[in-house]
Amino acid sequence: MQRRVRIASSVGLHARPAALLAKAAAAQAATVTIAKVVDGVAGETVDAGSMLGLMSLGAQHGDEVELSGSDEAALDYLVALLEQDLDKAPA
Repeated sequence: MQRRVRIASSVGLHARPAALLAKAAAAQAATVTIAKVVDGVAGETVDAGSMLGLMSLGAQHGDEVELSGSDEAALDYLVALLEQDLDKAPA
């Protein structure tokens, strides 16, 4: 399964948003991967539970990313997180 979403965080997937997303992804029962989408094509995937992997995507505010995994509820949960400005979300 896959879900595409635009990054809502004002700083993209930089330090704090990447840490929050990685923690949430790592807590899921199934592994979730994420890739930055450029010109409609998903690029190289990284483990969504890896803060460094997330930061290596270089995903900025408004960029589209694709989440992939076998757990629909986990994907929906992570999409909902990415639709928030995680840089301003309560810790």
